[in-house]
Amino acid sequence: METNDLYPLKFTPIFKEKIWGGDKIRSVFGMDYAPLPNCGEAWVLSGYGDEISVVSNGFLAENQLDELIDVYMGDLVGEAVFEQYGNNFPLLIKILNANDWLSIQVHPDDELAQSRHNGLGKTEMWYVAEAEPGAELISGFNREMDAEQYLYDLNNGTLKDILNYEKVKKGDVFFMPAGRVHALGPGLLIFEIQQSSDLTYRIYDFDRVDDKGNARQLHTDLALDALDFKQHASYRTEYTPEFNRTVPIVESKYFNTSLIHFDKPVVKDYSGLDSFVILQCAEGECFVEYESGSETLRAGEVLLVPAIMERIQITPKPEAKILEIYYPQD
Repeated sequence: METNDLYPLKFTPIFKEKIWGGDKIRSVFGMDYAPLPNCGEAWVLSGYGDEISVVSNGFLAENQLDELIDVYMGDLVGEAVFEQYGNNFPLLIKILNANDWLSIQVHPDDELAQSRHNGLGKTEMWYVAEAEPGAELISGFNREMDAEQYLYDLNNGTLKDILNYEKVKKGDVFFMPAGRVHALGPGLLIFEIQQSSDLTYRIYDFDRVDDKGNARQLHTDLALDALDFKQHASYRTEYTPEFNRTVPIVESKYFNTSLIHFDKPVVKDYSGLDSFVILQCAEGECFVEYESGSETLRAGEVLLVPAIMERIQITPKPEAKILEIYYPQD
């Protein structure tokens, strides 16, 4: 296979039933997760563990993402990314639909995850695709905390009193660095962009049991060393939407994400970028045209643009919102 054969790749979603899952991944995005009774998570681009995304378009269809990185290396993901991660794709892209509260949880950072689990930490961001009236989430503490006070509240049933609750609307963005306590509430449909990790320490799960009467495992001792006890001035990521402009919304050491809301063609020049680019359609539909062809991108879908591809044109049908994600440059 020649490197100049590379083209933007689409993938078959990997669906996950969850105790808190709903049905909006099907009703809003048209994704069929049968025979699952609900779908809490759709992993739309993954190189994590055994859950490796499989290409669904073009002559590379049915190949796994890690296999293609083995073949195309830096031409697919970028030279710096390949040098650092090999055939392990560094990001995991999910759609989450919460029909109930997720567990109150925290993720370890790279250092803690490496020492305990020989893996990556989990820094992530949320873009709210839909929010029912009154929907809310938890992000961080609502006061300065320390381990002693936190354990007191945890053990005395007052944990929820010290957490920061945020009312949520469509288009809101929340950046969740590793160490920040958080939880999604019911009525939310979320795009989640994160490090390629699924390490989660559950702190509290609302005393729920599964269909066999078993409570889910908690990780209160592990979480203690992972938590950031600081109170931050703001937990919501502020940005100003601009029509037909690329608007940066999150810049971090693991991913940069921009929002493009447009009703006319946009030409993107990636010639100076040593990274893959992920396009995730948040709303509407668009055509992505490149030198030798085109792909249709519908709401919920992702397209992986190879690092070697320098120029594309994105045309909305007739209007669309997309998230543009790439690995940060030094």
